[in-house]
Amino acid sequence: MIVIFVAQLSTNMAANVVSPSNDFSNLNPKLISYVTGGLITAVIGILMMPWQLMSSMSAYIFTWLLGYSGLMGAIGGIMICDYWVIRRQKLFLAEMFNAKGVYSYASGFNWRAVFALFLAIAPVVYGFIRAATTPGGNVEDPGFFDSLYKYAWFVTFALGFGIYWLLMRGKVMKDLKP
Repeated sequence: MIVIFVAQLSTNMAANVVSPSNDFSNLNPKLISYVTGGLITAVIGILMMPWQLMSSMSAYIFTWLLGYSGLMGAIGGIMICDYWVIRRQKLFLAEMFNAKGVYSYASGFNWRAVFALFLAIAPVVYGFIRAATTPGGNVEDPGFFDSLYKYAWFVTFALGFGIYWLLMRGKVMKDLKP
């Protein structure tokens, strides 16, 4: 049993800190080193209280996994809409590295995508808060928004896709060519 515990610590935990450490250090490389990014990751990991997430399987499924799926559904809908519908599967490699190319939005952000993300997740936030504040994540007497939350991935995917398409429809492919 001790060997399994040490293997988890030395392999999985060490491997899972690499990506967020790089992400944090890439936010501001002059201020945040890779080691500092790792420390930030460790602090956030403790503040998330993973032992609370795992306190019951019901809380893990109905709070953490459903909440996470709502966010991932919206991001997926926006990305799929952008690649398959807006850009019609055409990417310009050289433009991806051009600071003033077609992929450089205002201040480095596609604000239409950010706005679509917030609008897409908004309907499931209430259900998430209710599930997070209910022991076990099972809300008694669920209302409309609690029911939406049960299907968070599907709801946010559809909303993210549709809202992003509506916001980007004025950007035709000719505007997106280099």
